[in-house]
Amino acid sequence: MREYLFMALVAAAVTYLLVPLVRRFAIRIGAMPEVRDRDVHTVPTPRLGGLAMYGGLVAGLLAATQLDKTGEVLGQDQTVIALIAAGGLITLTGFLDDWWGMDPFIKLGGQIGAAGVLVYFGLALPWVPWVNGETISLPPDLSAVITILVVVVAINAVNFVDGLDGLAAGIVGIAAAATWVYAIFLDQNIELNRINTTAAITAVLIGMCLGFLPHNFHPAKIFMGDTGAMLLGLVLASSLVTVTPVDSEVIEGMNRFGALMPILLPAAVMVLPLIDLISAVVRRTSMGLSPFAPDRGHLHHRLLDIGHSHRRTVLIMYAWTSGFALGLVGMSVSGVPVVYFPIVIVIALAVLVLFSLPRWRGRGGAHAAKRKDTPDDDDDGPPTGPMPPVRAEFQQVYPAKEDASVVPVFPARS
Repeated sequence: MREYLFMALVAAAVTYLLVPLVRRFAIRIGAMPEVRDRDVHTVPTPRLGGLAMYGGLVAGLLAATQLDKTGEVLGQDQTVIALIAAGGLITLTGFLDDWWGMDPFIKLGGQIGAAGVLVYFGLALPWVPWVNGETISLPPDLSAVITILVVVVAINAVNFVDGLDGLAAGIVGIAAAATWVYAIFLDQNIELNRINTTAAITAVLIGMCLGFLPHNFHPAKIFMGDTGAMLLGLVLASSLVTVTPVDSEVIEGMNRFGALMPILLPAAVMVLPLIDLISAVVRRTSMGLSPFAPDRGHLHHRLLDIGHSHRRTVLIMYAWTSGFALGLVGMSVSGVPVVYFPIVIVIALAVLVLFSLPRWRGRGGAHAAKRKDTPDDDDDGPPTGPMPPVRAEFQQVYPAKEDASVVPVFPARS
């Protein structure tokens, strides 16, 4: 436990200390574009926060190799080299996209290339679960294709959900914590197995997120950009790939979900990003647009539109992700039959819908917004979203004045 805590602290400290330097660098090179109509922030904010995260990743992994337990396990394969190389490639891809802009298909090529680096160094799915608790061993070619697909989906899922201050870093940190808990559970039953690699990766990932959040929580001083969102997705996908032991019979009998857990765990820890990704693709393609076309229809946009504040929206999504991911892990290790999992899904969706109703916006329900004399108890910084246009009738009553000394006389209120 102390080794995992040390790795997390190293990653968090390096990430936290690098962010101010990265912020100055982003401002210097102009990596802070103008506010767009679909953005929820109101002032230009520097991007490239993912550069600091990559520094935290490298520092945390190198620190892990010097420890007794994790160092011995990480020294048996090329996990550290794979993550540093693949992380460097995806960080470079995101950096160029945040700075200059990049064609979506070129960016997709960079994602596939980074996933291919992981496969090249041995981070690939050895088998997939099947019905009745059986498994199917994957030949090398099919294993590579499926692993690349999983990694690319995870990268884009995290990238799609990165729309509010602190949202992506918090959700990925919670997902990593759930994966870490499950890895520790297996680690107690499998001595010196690959599962220690998963615990090390998730510990470093948790540290990266915690080190970045103080700079990114609303109102954010810096955004992670595609540089950070794609890096977080890559590292999270790597932990989900390594959580599968080489021998599927190893995890049989350790939890009631058995061989299904390698599928259920990724679905649980990434349920919100995946829902957002799938709904965005369906929404855009049904309108005849590219799946990569930006819009303002994400889940967090809808929560804002019905009246939730910026911070409350983020906290709602934190709570929902925590309950779902940690709940699944708790069920798997405590002996709850897998047939209850669909019930948990229904309850979780009902809770999310309940929080999304306008009457849960704050004190007083939906009618609280009508009382102008009631102060807002959510000190949430500057307002989000673009300013509304000035209506034509006000422009006629108060025309623009060339002479600043002329003070307009306001008509009496009827």
